[in-house]
Amino acid sequence: VARLLLLRARPRRPAGGPGPVCRRLSAGSGPRESLQRSIVPTMHFQDSLPRLPIPKLEDTIKRYLRAQKPLLDDGQFRKTEQFCKSFENGIGKELHEQLVAQDKQNKHTSYISGPWFGMYLTARDPVVLNFNPFMAFNPDPKSEYNDQLTRATNMTISAIRFLKTLRAGLLEPEVFHLNPAKSDTDTFKRLIRFVPSSLSWYGAYLVNAYPLDMSQYFRLFNSTRLPRPVRDELVTDESARHLLVLRKGHFYVFDVLDQDGNIVSASEIQAHPKYVLSDSSATPDFPLAYLTTENRDVWAELRERLVSGGNEEALRKVDSAVFCLCLDDFPIKALVHLSHTMLHSDGTNRWFDKSFNLILATDGTAAVHFEHAWGDGVAVLRFFNEVFKDSTQAPAITPQSQPAHTDSSAAVRRLNFKLDDAMKASIGAAKDKFDAIVKTLTIDFIQFQRGGKEFLKNQKLSPDAVAQLAFQMAFLRQYGRTVATYESCSTAAFKHGRTETIRPASIFTKKCSEAFVREPSRHSAGELCQMMAECSTYHGQLTKEAAMGQGFDRHLFALRYLAAAKGIALPEG
Repeated sequence: VARLLLLRARPRRPAGGPGPVCRRLSAGSGPRESLQRSIVPTMHFQDSLPRLPIPKLEDTIKRYLRAQKPLLDDGQFRKTEQFCKSFENGIGKELHEQLVAQDKQNKHTSYISGPWFGMYLTARDPVVLNFNPFMAFNPDPKSEYNDQLTRATNMTISAIRFLKTLRAGLLEPEVFHLNPAKSDTDTFKRLIRFVPSSLSWYGAYLVNAYPLDMSQYFRLFNSTRLPRPVRDELVTDESARHLLVLRKGHFYVFDVLDQDGNIVSASEIQAHPKYVLSDSSATPDFPLAYLTTENRDVWAELRERLVSGGNEEALRKVDSAVFCLCLDDFPIKALVHLSHTMLHSDGTNRWFDKSFNLILATDGTAAVHFEHAWGDGVAVLRFFNEVFKDSTQAPAITPQSQPAHTDSSAAVRRLNFKLDDAMKASIGAAKDKFDAIVKTLTIDFIQFQRGGKEFLKNQKLSPDAVAQLAFQMAFLRQYGRTVATYESCSTAAFKHGRTETIRPASIFTKKCSEAFVREPSRHSAGELCQMMAECSTYHGQLTKEAAMGQGFDRHLFALRYLAAAKGIALPEG
């Protein structure tokens, strides 16, 4: 689906560096200050995580050629084989040796972390549509809790609880359990917490549990992506205590943490969004948020002009906010409308550079839209699931709760920006470009009701493999050929792992797709089922290789990145 300069109160961490410093909860913290109280410290496994392996060059070449086989005719494939052999024995071998040597000198991280951050931050395309994804929440099971103000308050407080739990080191470590009966138990947790952090991963491994990298989590809050010429910057300011709220293109801020770091009372937090919702101001003629939809170099230049034009303090408030809460003034009509709204909307009521936007429609439909450079789905999905669980199972307020009798007009500050005529023209130009690109996006869906993942599992088929096979069949039916497809696979089982690519198109999917699309009558049902089983088995192999850092895309990407950094010319191919 997809592709920060503040003064910090503590030393700046490098991108992809260590996770949050664990701090004790403040003395006045009650039990509802946190989501959970893990007896195993949040970052307990981080130091001992295994390092992401660099595949052998010969294995990468073999895997690359296997992925090319279904895409090329015989002559093209022989030419590709010759090119790969020359690369493997020449410049590729030299670059691989340099990459391995560089990796040995940087044991605190992975070989892909720096290049991958670089890939995102140097991309000059707008982040919206090209990189930023979203995830939509299910409605609250208790329908009366789907009121916009009620749900926005509960989700905001659950999000702050997550922040407090994370920073206190009380969030359960992220662990993939292959045998939960042995590893996801109180007994195991009581034992593993006494194992030194430098060895803790091995203790988990002995019971088939695989701790995941959590180095990205600290970027969830108080973070933004700042536009800079050539390469953007990720910045986090954990000292800020305020929330940013967007409504009808206007910017509001108010504190959600008090001076001692405790969560502001639920009734007071409820009162402030209610005050924002009561503001009858029309959408500004030149909504500033459009600038975050611009080309990154254009936005970088415009931001410098905003800063020099007297907007530095207001922008600092935007950048350092705990997160951005977007209150839309319309309900969601259908799933296609939901997708357009949460992915891009009209550009006026999102700050696309923020680590994430929590979006609430008037009917309580909610989603998380996040900037992708700082992290991947593992951290966001954990946050997403914890917020949904806490806000629905332990809501801070009820539909009958009354907001605090507080002066929100004093507590809530609306940010005002000084815009000269040139800046207004630039915002207008950004809007025109945004509107034009949004018009090129078509979203549609079909719901297949006669089966699902459980049915496929009962047939000993991978639901993911079948979905990928369906993409191949659909493309073959419409365009008459097999093409490469990209499926992302997390490598968070390794220190500072990011993702690897699964290449689902294979000789098996090509054979199966052609049988179904072009000549189904020539094959029995049993033969077609056997072809699907072969696709599923091979896809499972590709998935396992990718999850273990044994794909080919990231290795070749790192070699190309190294060549560019050292000014080494690569052969044309």
